[in-house]
Amino acid sequence: MLDLGVLDQSPIRSGGTAADALNESVKLAQLSESLGYSRVWLAEHHGSNSFAGCSPEILISRIAAETKTIRVGSGGIMLPHYSPYKVAENFKLLETMYPNRIDLGIGRAPGSDQVTAQALAYGSQIGIEYFANKVADLKAFLAGEPALTKGLERVQATPRTSTMPEMWMLGSSPQSAIYAAHFGMAYSFAHFIAPDQSKACIDQYVRNCTEANVTPRPNLGVFALCADTQARADQLAACRDLWRLRFEKGDPGPCPSIEEAMNYAYTDSEKARIAAKSKNLIAGTPDKVKHQLEALAADHGVKELVIVTICHDYEDRARSYELIANAFELGRV
Repeated sequence: MLDLGVLDQSPIRSGGTAADALNESVKLAQLSESLGYSRVWLAEHHGSNSFAGCSPEILISRIAAETKTIRVGSGGIMLPHYSPYKVAENFKLLETMYPNRIDLGIGRAPGSDQVTAQALAYGSQIGIEYFANKVADLKAFLAGEPALTKGLERVQATPRTSTMPEMWMLGSSPQSAIYAAHFGMAYSFAHFIAPDQSKACIDQYVRNCTEANVTPRPNLGVFALCADTQARADQLAACRDLWRLRFEKGDPGPCPSIEEAMNYAYTDSEKARIAAKSKNLIAGTPDKVKHQLEALAADHGVKELVIVTICHDYEDRARSYELIANAFELGRV
């Protein structure tokens, strides 16, 4: 039986606002809990007109307060921007308020353009080359152990907790697999970003964990759209396709409506680009989506999928998660 979770990027829809997107994230988390999903992760994006979630830790606090049992976490915190000590404090505080429910997923990507990344760093000269040091210090601060960085050995992150957030390494490259195994962390690979590398990276992670005598715990982040009919699923997928085309040209803006997508005059080259991106999209009726998700999980040897679903209307997005949950009988186990 597969475990299923939700990765929510708080998408802003055409004609909607960031406030709408964040309110819909809360509603989606509540729905996900009622349907039997195991966890909901909130993404981090900066300077974006497409996604409203720039601060996962703030949204985690709101969503954890509005739910009761589902795990809530970051998918993820882009650690190169931040002090490991401050991240540890934030998540120890969250763990104190919501014990045994908090996930801390971290990543290496900027989640922004380079200029915005510079604004986040605001003069700091510590670059991506220090990522491993930051991970080591973050783990130490969370566990109440001496930090790796010289001079910080006696620093203690507070509040002190009897439990720890569940730590995940998020990634879409071989380097993230290496880091996850090296630090003995659970690993979530973004198949929806790099489907061609997903199996090799999961295999490398498992192999490295085995060599280090560490129990591997991988999952896949997968883009899926489910509807009552294939025709409706194809319409929803068209919104995503147009958004991706715009993404390739820069900031794609809000998620377009079905009408916008259907009325768009695609060139032959744009149609070819859409076809080339079909590997990281599962769209269809419940039986079809269930079959493809199960096949993907089996091919990668994972027991958990975290599902990303983006389309224009919240009702269609909620229905997609509902149909998938019903197909897998999540709430009946």
